[in-house]
Amino acid sequence: MARQTLTFACQNCGATYGRWQGKCDSCGEWNTLVEEGAAAPTPGAARVSRKGRLFNLEPLTGEASEAPRLASGMAELDRVTGGGFVRGSVLLMAGDPGIGKSTLLIQATAALARAGERAVYISGEEAVAQVRLRAERLGLSDAPVELASETAVEDIIATLTQGKIPRLIVIDSIQTMWTDTVDSAPGTVSQVRGAAQMLIRFAKRSGAAIILVGHVTKDGQIAGPRVVEHMVDAVLSFEGEGSHQFRILRAVKNRFGPTDEIGVFEMTGSGLREVANPSELFLSERDLGSPGTAVFAGMEGTRPLLVEIQALVAPTSLGTPRRAVVGWDTSRLAMVIAVLEAHCGVKLGGYDVYLNVAGGMRINEPAADLAAAAALVSSLANSPLPADAVYFGEISLSGAIRPVAHTPSRLKESAKLGFTRAVVPEAARSEAGDDGLRASQMATYVGSLTSLVADIAALGKPRQNAAQNSGQNA
Repeated sequence: MARQTLTFACQNCGATYGRWQGKCDSCGEWNTLVEEGAAAPTPGAARVSRKGRLFNLEPLTGEASEAPRLASGMAELDRVTGGGFVRGSVLLMAGDPGIGKSTLLIQATAALARAGERAVYISGEEAVAQVRLRAERLGLSDAPVELASETAVEDIIATLTQGKIPRLIVIDSIQTMWTDTVDSAPGTVSQVRGAAQMLIRFAKRSGAAIILVGHVTKDGQIAGPRVVEHMVDAVLSFEGEGSHQFRILRAVKNRFGPTDEIGVFEMTGSGLREVANPSELFLSERDLGSPGTAVFAGMEGTRPLLVEIQALVAPTSLGTPRRAVVGWDTSRLAMVIAVLEAHCGVKLGGYDVYLNVAGGMRINEPAADLAAAAALVSSLANSPLPADAVYFGEISLSGAIRPVAHTPSRLKESAKLGFTRAVVPEAARSEAGDDGLRASQMATYVGSLTSLVADIAALGKPRQNAAQNSGQNA
């Protein structure tokens, strides 16, 4: 008889150990090791091997048809997934608690059910009555969505195989599922891995599309073993901040589509509303005529996106100036500040620097360097930037402005929103095209950061401190 051996698995990274210890050597987290049982063979016992089954081998040549897709009925969700759900695919959706994952998925299942497809929503965290209450609040109670509150994977698969196979199955969440084949508590690494594997096999065999909801850790990483991310076909991240109504759906991994597309939603009282033109929404409440604000024409996949970058440069009394960034990379801000000081004579060593991307958006592309530098110099020189101008370009360590991709798309989107000026790299003059801002000869081409800083500083106004203001008021 096989004897039971004990292993300890880290619930953060999945590493296993033969004995318990306070700190995981793999990920460095404390108190994440949980005892899990594993069957080990008894010494001297005969080993029984499973007889292999035969399967067909296919040639390399053949007709490769496009994978059939199922439109979800939500254009922003279809944009991120690459055009819809692929038959037999498994998606992992992660996000912070309360961000709106369950709301988005119940809206997607309701849209599919209203289109005549069989859609099933299985919740392991809420009762059926609680899911119905959310659907009633969203105005979806009339949609023929099949609901269940179950956590046993074997029972779920047995139920779903009865009758017509569903086209879409939502499992909320994978951390609550458990299987009899794994001897450990639900939510542990072994249970999450085993339950995900059984659901993936069912999806590939039946052709149903399955969405697994995953929890995230305090640093924003998907909780549970990293192997689950490698097992699924796509990993979607639902991002946003509680103080903003905007939500960003981003593809981290996608075997059937691009990984640089985003979907923008707005959280309202009646659920998530798709935002067809996010640029207009992000710029609806921008500060016109205030120093330290610049509009950046960025790209998220194939979609041009205009956002406002805000900068505040304030004198500091601390020995080490403060550098605070929200929505951008801190390392890129440090690089831009270093280039401004080394090549443009802008001394920021005695100032605190605060940089913020308005609307809760997060920017990852280096094309935002020029807009960030313009906002910093504008705040320092107390010189408002033109309200009808956009900025984009990458700053090199030598102070030169390097070109970026998709210049015509950025210019066309800027012109559509009413902008009449664009500060772009000099090297983009040949690729700007004949449409957009280039046709009206309103684009300003800069080759180095020094010329841009000089133009902004020339329009600066002297600042008045609080003591001067109080004296004038007296």
